[in-house]
Amino acid sequence: MAFTAKDVQNLREQTGAGMMDCKKALSASDGDYEKAIEFLREKGLAAAAKKAGRVAAEGMAYAYVCPKCGVGVLVEVNAETDFVAKNEKFTKFVECVAHVIINNDPADLDALMALPYPETGRTVLEEQQDKVLTIGENIRIRRFVRYCNKTMNVAYIHAGGKIGVLVGLEVSDNLRGNEAVEELGRDICMQIAAMNPQWLDRTQVPTEVIDKEKEILLVQTVNEGKPAAVAEKIVNGRIGKFYEENCLVDQAFVKENKISVSKHAAKVAAELGGEIKIARFARFEKGEGIEKREDNFAEEIAKLAGGNK
Repeated sequence: MAFTAKDVQNLREQTGAGMMDCKKALSASDGDYEKAIEFLREKGLAAAAKKAGRVAAEGMAYAYVCPKCGVGVLVEVNAETDFVAKNEKFTKFVECVAHVIINNDPADLDALMALPYPETGRTVLEEQQDKVLTIGENIRIRRFVRYCNKTMNVAYIHAGGKIGVLVGLEVSDNLRGNEAVEELGRDICMQIAAMNPQWLDRTQVPTEVIDKEKEILLVQTVNEGKPAAVAEKIVNGRIGKFYEENCLVDQAFVKENKISVSKHAAKVAAELGGEIKIARFARFEKGEGIEKREDNFAEEIAKLAGGNK
């Protein structure tokens, strides 16, 4: 069956595959359009498998709160290069994944990947594999959190997706939806993005972490020449500094550093005549903890281009 240049163009627009790939698909399928699409899908899955070994440490962290139901989500989706985060197909995929999480409340990543993706008839995993084909990079949904609407949730995205933050506030009924509370939530989100607290409060710090910190501080104190009899008391005083640096509620509020975050929240609550408590937070930084290769994807492309001259 013959095919025309228009068929190639239509196939390219529908699948997002390259011109030569579309020609090969139509040739291999004897011009049968549906078989050509299947051919590209199969090729896309093979390409996804090949690309899966390549480091994906870029992409974006995306935070969103549904204005209708109040459920909040924070998700990180990785790609190989930073400019993919500006690709419309990639950003739409990330946003759609966030909505799938909001609407279905998956228990974990495996459950998420098995859910139906909107308007395609495919699963989230199949859609992710399709994006590998159409965008041409290894793409991977890495992690997510979802906050139900029992808390008043506030989302913040920093630097186009470099950092995403989600905060859940427990508020009295009279403050639900209050603009001043929303502003407080955004301020707390920016605090988290900038200061990167490791825990919400002192109760969440593991005992072994505090024990290790005290051990280090004790050695430092003795090395400073302090008497052993008073060193422990000095350490107990200094451990407070550790809490102030690593626990959100104990950190100095960045906009008014003479008071802590918790005291600022209490001050806002008192002014509004209600109650506000920071219940939880999550902070994702794209590529955090992923070891990047020295020969990155951009350099790989440059080498290939140089070899074709």
